Amino acid sequence: MSQQRPKLNKEYMGITEGLPLQASAGGVDELRKNIQHLMDIEAIKQLKYAYFRCIDTANLEELAELFHEDVLVHFLGGTYEWKVNGRQDYVDNIRESFNNQSIGHHNGHHPEIQVLSETEATGIWYLADHMWMMGHQAHTTGTALYWDRYEKVDGKWLIRETRYERLYEINTLLEKNPSPASHYLGVHGQAPSKS
Repeated sequence: MSQQRPKLNKEYMGITEGLPLQASAGGVDELRKNIQHLMDIEAIKQLKYAYFRCIDTANLEELAELFHEDVLVHFLGGTYEWKVNGRQDYVDNIRESFNNQSIGHHNGHHPEIQVLSETEATGIWYLADHMWMMGHQAHTTGTALYWDRYEKVDGKWLIRETRYERLYEINTLLEKNPSPASHYLGVHGQAPSKS
């Protein structure tokens, strides 16, 4: 990875201040708007939590429902750069990565959600992960910052853009693969393609 890395600040990520988290002095209609604002933040948190659950379990049907049809994905790791356009391409890539020869552990923490309007929002998430690729006797661990754009379509929040950049990444070739007592993807993941 280039040593000329940008600073991962809100300006670089295109994150601006959203609607204020402050109750408006008004009547019932203002109270409803304030409650909806909080409900939108909670819905976006649940959306991203579902994302991490679905990738680690290769639950591709539910994963697809979390993304806008024209989602833009751009992930920058220590040894890779991954760009995908469109929900189906993204799901197909996840199918290959989270296969029956892998074990994934991805947690998103510390959400910073900015609701921009009734149908637009952004979020920053802190990722901590482990990924074992037993077909390659390899283990990757690290952290990253995600920054997302969300769009509310027909009353449902979807991931419209998702990006991350690694803060650190450690890749280790293993002398031998682990022998997990439980291996969910070993049962529910698909076999990797031969290509």
